[in-house]
Amino acid sequence: QVQLVESGGGLVQAGGSLRLSCAASGRTSSTYVMGWFRQAPGKDREFVAVKRWSGNTDYADSVKGRFFISRDTAKNTVYLQMTSMKPEDTAVYYCAAGRNYYSSYEEERKYDYWGQGTQVTVSS
Repeated sequence: QVQLVESGGGLVQAGGSLRLSCAASGRTSSTYVMGWFRQAPGKDREFVAVKRWSGNTDYADSVKGRFFISRDTAKNTVYLQMTSMKPEDTAVYYCAAGRNYYSSYEEERKYDYWGQGTQVTVSS
């Protein structure tokens, strides 16, 4: 089992920046990727970004060029640096980890472990 704990959420003004952290513990060696999803009120949860341990990253079009995913291997932590934030970025952000290789990771079903979520609110 792998446990994921997110932190860093909060309130930020439009145009501002925020960094989310996801600390992993347990059998982290069994994982292949870690990613971020978000769920806005009344909407489905959607893919935001993923980082493969090979180093490759993917981003949703809506955040490309504004959000950046990175990893600190020594701390077993993945970060989501969010810049130039918009009110539409308001959501609960979830960290997720996957054990298997896929060509893409935009679907929730490709992840095996999930964090509890952290609220991000962007004011206009």
